[in-house]
Amino acid sequence: MGKRLIQQRRGRFNGRYTVPSHRYHGSVHYHHDSQQHQGIVEDLIHDPGRTAPLAIVRMENNQTIKVIAAEGTKVGDIIKFSNDVEDVEPGNVITIGQIEEGYPIYNIELKPGDGGKLVRAGGSSATVVSHTADKTVIRLPSGHFKTISSSCRATIGAVAGGGRKDKPFLKAGKKHIALRVKGRQHPVVRGVAMNPVAHPHGGGGHQHVGKPYTVKRGASPGRKVGSVAAKRTGRK
Repeated sequence: MGKRLIQQRRGRFNGRYTVPSHRYHGSVHYHHDSQQHQGIVEDLIHDPGRTAPLAIVRMENNQTIKVIAAEGTKVGDIIKFSNDVEDVEPGNVITIGQIEEGYPIYNIELKPGDGGKLVRAGGSSATVVSHTADKTVIRLPSGHFKTISSSCRATIGAVAGGGRKDKPFLKAGKKHIALRVKGRQHPVVRGVAMNPVAHPHGGGGHQHVGKPYTVKRGASPGRKVGSVAAKRTGRK
């Protein structure tokens, strides 16, 4: 009796492909209150599930919230949640319509009030490009330009934790352990390099898929590999 295919094993809840939730500090989003308020940074902590440190901020009402720390943030700093142009300083959260062109920002909302969705990885930052009446164009770290509402909030500066990629892993075992913490598998073996009993793309006289690699969304677990429910393939 052989083993299940790897894509079937990934779908089952076991320790090799999942990570216990108690390792993480939960979701980190902006405060829902839209009024102006501020808090003081009490501590900087490490979250194993993120590439950036988190700042513990105690607000004026004595509640504590977690935010993604900006580069240069230290204990005792004041973090302001504001709509004023005067508060455009690193670490402060402000609507992007009030931010001048050229400023670096991160943890950007896609829709006003969603708490921050874009540019949250350590060392990353986007740039404010231009403003219109109610829209703002930003340049993402990938170089892609995106237009969002000027009412969306963002944090001034760059995400802390930059330079994390400067130190090489040197050997595959270190990379395996680093990705294992986040529930990812490394290294990843190509399907065409496997035997036909181990993967739908395996087997043959030479390494080739041998069949269309786009599969429907409702494909069985043993066949659901390749480009799942792809609208299109190939280079644009």
